[in-house]
Amino acid sequence: MADSKELVPAHALVRPGFIDELVPSSKQITLGYNRSYRCLAKFPKCEKLIRSRALETQLLYSSSEATLWKCMGASENQVSTLFPNLIDAVEKNKPTMAIRYLENARHWITDIIQQVDKIIERYDQHNQDVSTTISDIITEKRKAEKKSHDLSNEIKILEDTLEKLNKELTMISNKLRETESQICSKSHELETYVNNVASTDRDLTIFAAFVPFIGIITKSIYDAATGPDISQKTRALENELNRLTSEKNSMKHQEWTVQLKIHTEKVKLAQKKSEQGAIPDPVPLGEVQQCLTKIQDILIQLKSFWEKVLAMIDTIKHKTFVDEDLVDDTEEKELFISSIQEASKVWKSFSVFCGEATQTFREQTKGAYKFLETDPSALSNEAWI
Repeated sequence: MADSKELVPAHALVRPGFIDELVPSSKQITLGYNRSYRCLAKFPKCEKLIRSRALETQLLYSSSEATLWKCMGASENQVSTLFPNLIDAVEKNKPTMAIRYLENARHWITDIIQQVDKIIERYDQHNQDVSTTISDIITEKRKAEKKSHDLSNEIKILEDTLEKLNKELTMISNKLRETESQICSKSHELETYVNNVASTDRDLTIFAAFVPFIGIITKSIYDAATGPDISQKTRALENELNRLTSEKNSMKHQEWTVQLKIHTEKVKLAQKKSEQGAIPDPVPLGEVQQCLTKIQDILIQLKSFWEKVLAMIDTIKHKTFVDEDLVDDTEEKELFISSIQEASKVWKSFSVFCGEATQTFREQTKGAYKFLETDPSALSNEAWI
């Protein structure tokens, strides 16, 4: 179609938010195990429990990496196999062939959904195991407790510092949750508006059927030269969403900075209490639990994403190829092929981001847990920090 606008995907708009959350969650888990090991590894039973849970987490990361590799492969298959075959079927007016290709894609995606579901169950079981470990360590702590001693001035200072840092972290976290809620609301408003606009434009409707990323559809509205009111409204919603997202990223950085300070102060405090012969509370393992839950939630979002793609494929199959009139219409055929070609660019970018997510799990599996190789009795005072 000579007069149609070329749709050029914006690379950054394809990146799903839930993938970005993997990095901080996995790093927080590493910090939690690291602090637990440094604080408790001098107590043999505690050291054995922590080591066991940390090794289980590494194995779970390896399985998670394999699953994300599968997501990357499915995305690449759509670009290299499904979309070219669909174009070929449309050009040859063979809807039956197209339905067969779409059915093959359904099998890929269904397999991914099932595999992600199994990983989610394993995270749930692992989280329960960590909970049991916390309970076991608390039991050991109670067995080892002696009469309480007055805390030294240094410990009191550390506790006061931690109290201030925790208050600061609470304030940042509350503000972050409020901003995330605003982002969710504004994203829903933008998505609803963009979908309504897309439903009134034939080019956008067909393109949207292949691309489950709202940012790409938004850009397509600008490229399609829609009315000034529509563009202005879309731009305003998008600008507000970008502003909120920028605020969120800034607060995330502040939150991470404070968390690192808290980590340092807690290690110092745990060292002092350990010198008194008391087993520290297994608080870091509680943080590990929270972050394992976050990763589990991320995988649930990943599963939902592929379920949405599966539903889109069913829609394309039932609404497009059941009626063979479409492939006999030259203009519709060109529009259909053009939309598939643009969708290929989007899915290629998504495949790259899945590859980055696998790298996150690989790094945490191979290098982040080297502290387990340290002999607890060999830890100097400096090594605790």
